[in-house]
Amino acid sequence: MRINYTTQGTCSKLIEVEVENGVVQEVHFIGGCNGNLQGISALVKGMTVEDVISRLEGIRCGGRPTSCPDQLCKALHMLEK
Repeated sequence: MRINYTTQGTCSKLIEVEVENGVVQEVHFIGGCNGNLQGISALVKGMTVEDVISRLEGIRCGGRPTSCPDQLCKALHMLEK
C-alpha cells in the first residue's frame, strides 16, 4: 500500500510511504532537512509499522508540537483506518 501524506507543522511538505505486509518498504520526504530525512528513511526501511510508531511518535522539533518523524507516524496511522 502506498500513502501520500501532506504534513502539518513541519518543513517537509509531503511524505510518500510504501508498506507491504505491515513492513515499511520505502519512505520519501518532500522538502525538509534532506540529510536527516534520508537517514530516517534508511533507518525505518524494513521495520514494522508498529516499531516505527513506537520509536518515533511524539518526537518534537524545537518548539514545534510535531516533527518529520512524528508526521511519518501520523501517516502510518492511516493504515489502521
